[in-house]
Amino acid sequence: MLENIRIVLVNTSHTGNIGSVARAMKTMGLSQLVLVDPVSKPDSQASALAAGATDVLHGARIVDTLAEAIADCGLVIGTSARNRTLDWPLLEPRGAAAKLLSESPRYPVALVFGRESSGLTNDELQQCNFHVHIPANPDYSSLNLAMAVQALSYEIRMQWLENAKGQAPNDSTAKGQALNASTAKGQALNDAAAESPIELIDYPRADDLERFFVHLEQTLGETGFIIKQHPGQVMAKLRRMFARARPEEAELNILRGILTSIDKKIR
Repeated sequence: MLENIRIVLVNTSHTGNIGSVARAMKTMGLSQLVLVDPVSKPDSQASALAAGATDVLHGARIVDTLAEAIADCGLVIGTSARNRTLDWPLLEPRGAAAKLLSESPRYPVALVFGRESSGLTNDELQQCNFHVHIPANPDYSSLNLAMAVQALSYEIRMQWLENAKGQAPNDSTAKGQALNASTAKGQALNDAAAESPIELIDYPRADDLERFFVHLEQTLGETGFIIKQHPGQVMAKLRRMFARARPEEAELNILRGILTSIDKKIR
């Protein structure tokens, strides 16, 4: 399970933070690190702060875009420190950890962290199935990158240990997973994530979803539903709708077939 959980850092500014993240990961049993367009590649400072986790640091994969980092992932959860223009399906840390663990036996899953100063952009957050927010002290909620990774990695490890012991989370844990969900469905997702240790549904990978959204936008442009010069928020809202619905792989194939039939008809 843990080997299929990927920590993704986007456009990290300081190499020392990368080393500290590697250390935070290894203390919780995580080893898969992907760096998206870091300002600088890991150096001696990163190695120094990684301490005994240089194996995680040296094994890190560097890619150019978030899409490349998550292309083969069936579940992507992005970290968000604040409310955005469009509310996205939101999980609490424990619910996010349970969901990552429940789906990791079937395919790679990713937990994505943004820039130290500004986090993830709206476009990057729209590439995620869910968002997760760490409910820190509202009067002083400043978490550095390594602290955020440590907090969420700890939740993953605790869920993993409970699963290994065959224990289900207690009532207080289940209630905690439901807090602050953006919708009633989001609350149910947190509970379901904790109660179902094995996820049997085949979900599409991130690159398949992205191809669907590209196809959807092209078709809506051809039909005139989206005006290319003034697209507005249509695609962002559609992405949010499908993130809430989270179609299964077979359902996505049906949707692609519907789009193809529309394309043939209008041409």
